[in-house]
Amino acid sequence: MKPRLLLLALLPLAGGLSGCLSLGPRTLKADQVDYARALGDAKKREILATVVGLRFADAPAVIDVSQIIAAYTFDLTGGATLNTRPDPGGPLAEGTGMVSYSNHPTFTFTPATGEAYATAYIRPLAPTLVLPLAESGIPIDLLLRITAQSIGGLKNGTLLGGPTGNGSPEFFQLLAVLRRLQLSGDLTIQYRTDPRGNRVALVIAPDRAGAAAATVADKAAARRLLALSSQVKAYDFVAGDGSDGGGSIPIVMRSVLGILSAIGGEIDVPPEEVAAGATKPSIGLIGGETRPIMVIHVGQHAPRAAYVAVPYRNFQYWIDESDFDSKYAFTVLQDLMALAQATDPARAPIVTIPAN
Repeated sequence: MKPRLLLLALLPLAGGLSGCLSLGPRTLKADQVDYARALGDAKKREILATVVGLRFADAPAVIDVSQIIAAYTFDLTGGATLNTRPDPGGPLAEGTGMVSYSNHPTFTFTPATGEAYATAYIRPLAPTLVLPLAESGIPIDLLLRITAQSIGGLKNGTLLGGPTGNGSPEFFQLLAVLRRLQLSGDLTIQYRTDPRGNRVALVIAPDRAGAAAATVADKAAARRLLALSSQVKAYDFVAGDGSDGGGSIPIVMRSVLGILSAIGGEIDVPPEEVAAGATKPSIGLIGGETRPIMVIHVGQHAPRAAYVAVPYRNFQYWIDESDFDSKYAFTVLQDLMALAQATDPARAPIVTIPAN
């Protein structure tokens, strides 16, 4: 082969390799979505594993992914030889080339400990942090059922609540009333700041001419269940169980660990686990409520298309992909946990993707 022909033969290889060397835009488009999904799936499994573990009194261990470094290696070697010595076969030309590509990502995990752990998981959530979420469209009954341990003295259910562990029937009746008022536009959550600090209040709209009788009855029921005065327009939420004569709503909020424990308490675990003393009986549903906050199934094998699944002891626990209500409640739980975490830029996840 003549030198010119050898050069022409190697040009397509060089052109293809030069295209491969431009990895930046292609890598970003693929990895930004893939790593985001992988982190989301890992977080879902961590939350479900914590819920199930707390059901069996296992101490939670929270480990956050604080940094991801995607380390790409792209190696290219090549060469060519041309033998022009006279011989019976004529000039001899040879070309060689090798391309190798590898990806070895590095993950940095940071355990939640000390003050950060206490702030995010042990201390009760603040009403000013949680309740304004109802104004963003989250159903107020779901929000309060997840986060409130009691409202106006009406108790929510809890796994270790003893004789009152199932809660008050009126608590669930109140949630249904508040949800109907939210849907009719007669209930809003008001957030404001004054010299005393941030405050959040429940506002029940006054009766309008021609209002539906059912809506008027719901307003009266809400005031009756919460022992509220009809002369007040906005009822501030205050921490605790005490009442001030109908001008405010006492509320006891759960911590994140309290939320996770309560959700775990509603799982229908295998009877043999309860009989063996490994866990407590499930929280019963009262007051007209018919389903848990989220339905978590248990069995020997989880469906391959489950929304999220984790193994624990000798069983698999999962949420069905087709169960929208449970998936939505799980998403709200994730949002609440994100709000509760301390704002610390040093612990925020960082993904580093080399551009070349």
